[in-house]
Amino acid sequence: MTELMVILVIALLVLGPKRLPGVARSLGKGLAEFRRASTEMRREFLDVAEEARIDPASFEAEPEAEPASETADPAEKADAPEASADDTPGREPEPAGKHRDD
Repeated sequence: MTELMVILVIALLVLGPKRLPGVARSLGKGLAEFRRASTEMRREFLDVAEEARIDPASFEAEPEAEPASETADPAEKADAPEASADDTPGREPEPAGKHRDD
């Protein structure tokens, strides 16, 4: 409580008795607007969080569609060459034993 009194006395000395009520009024309005805005933002976050919640009952063991690459025949995968980090589309792979740095 004494800290608040010290702040008010310093504000009275710095601003003067004519400007102090106007500054206090504008400070009060600013704080009220900040509270309204923060309350509104909190409500919006809660609304979005509520909308984003997923009902666990809606996921009743429904199998998801597998990507096309995983449903391909395993024999086809065995015949396909593996891609390496050096492979770029449209470029022939280098023979084994040769490196670009040589």
